[in-house]
Amino acid sequence: MSETAKIIIADQPYEFPVITGTENEKAIDTARLRDLTGYVTYDDGYGNTASCESAITFIDGEQGTLRYRGYDIQDLAVHSNFIESAYLVVYGELPTISQLQNFRHLILRNAAIHQGMFSFFEAFPNNSHPMAILSAMVNSLGCYYPEMASNNREQDLEHLDSAATILLSKVRTLAAMSYRMKYGLPFIHPKPELPYCSNFLHMMFSEPYADYKFNPVVDRALNLILLLHADHEQNCSTSTVRMVASGGANLFASASAGVCALWGPAHGGANMAVIHMLAQIHQDSDDGSRFVAAAKSGDKSKRLMGFGHRVYKNYDPRAKILRKTCADVLNTLGVNDPLLDIALKLEEIATHDEYFHARRLYPNVDFYSGIIMRAIGIPVDMFTVMFAIGRMPGWIAHWRELATGNSPIHRPRQIYTGSPRREFTPIDQR
Repeated sequence: MSETAKIIIADQPYEFPVITGTENEKAIDTARLRDLTGYVTYDDGYGNTASCESAITFIDGEQGTLRYRGYDIQDLAVHSNFIESAYLVVYGELPTISQLQNFRHLILRNAAIHQGMFSFFEAFPNNSHPMAILSAMVNSLGCYYPEMASNNREQDLEHLDSAATILLSKVRTLAAMSYRMKYGLPFIHPKPELPYCSNFLHMMFSEPYADYKFNPVVDRALNLILLLHADHEQNCSTSTVRMVASGGANLFASASAGVCALWGPAHGGANMAVIHMLAQIHQDSDDGSRFVAAAKSGDKSKRLMGFGHRVYKNYDPRAKILRKTCADVLNTLGVNDPLLDIALKLEEIATHDEYFHARRLYPNVDFYSGIIMRAIGIPVDMFTVMFAIGRMPGWIAHWRELATGNSPIHRPRQIYTGSPRREFTPIDQR
């Protein structure tokens, strides 16, 4: 007999089915609660509400587990790369050699943007935030591929393979162009023969007569950062993509909405906050010791950024992977940066201090990704853009999952707390 849960309202019991996930996760299916009782559930921020069933990503925050389509993130980090993992996330299975070759070919050859899009960049003010530009430009891609952005679900799904590779490819180009525009640099055209990450760094940092020098350690580090951010369950931006897609919006529009959601400092800005914290410590002529002591004493102005995680109550599995990569990048580049020295000091303190162990405050993925990107030369205001590039496979996968399922348009309920009915008074009588 199927498991059920009982909700008692005014002494009247109501039974609801229990949904059990693959990893034995439990959820009470309250879809008919309002129809049966007139009540709705209240869960501000959806912290204990499953908004969907999904086969893409599994997280166990207590155990520090992250899996894409059943594959452990540690195995993917060692044996895979961003493009192969993107295929896995989007399509549900690891690709064959021929599938991977075709997928990679479509991504690498689609980096160039249409000539008309250059004029869009010229119209933005030079001080525009790269995320604002990225959101607008991702949405505008649908104008150039109307057959893929018809808002007709059947037609959009028919062209999904092309739309997915176009998005995964061009998001790098649009990101690099937003950076070049902001700093008054000429645009650099992509080189399809370069690997995914190195092509992006080429478009970011090459000069007209001096190409960016390929570095396999840097390329691998950036690959890992993107791979580790490819999906992360129903976070703010992913839920936004699904919400927008539920209304029938095409992939480009839905991904653009995801960029906007990610832009929020409480979501995509965590690694930026790490660098701002390090800069403040340096400005105070501190090596990190005084800052940590103040944070431990309860000084709320000294919040330790990049430590702990809302989901992971154990060590963030992605941080374990980037910790060694971070050391490799710093050693390879020989970067002399006082902020990076402070970061390493904070890591050393947190690793050996019982205060952090007792509270499970370990360095998280944002801590190490921020250090790596700063070492590579990526400016702080581009950090969230990098997050968007990495998260694109997850957004595509969730759009596809929703579009091929039976989910209705998303329409949460609310508890109204405003004024009761009032009589309208004409303005001349107020």
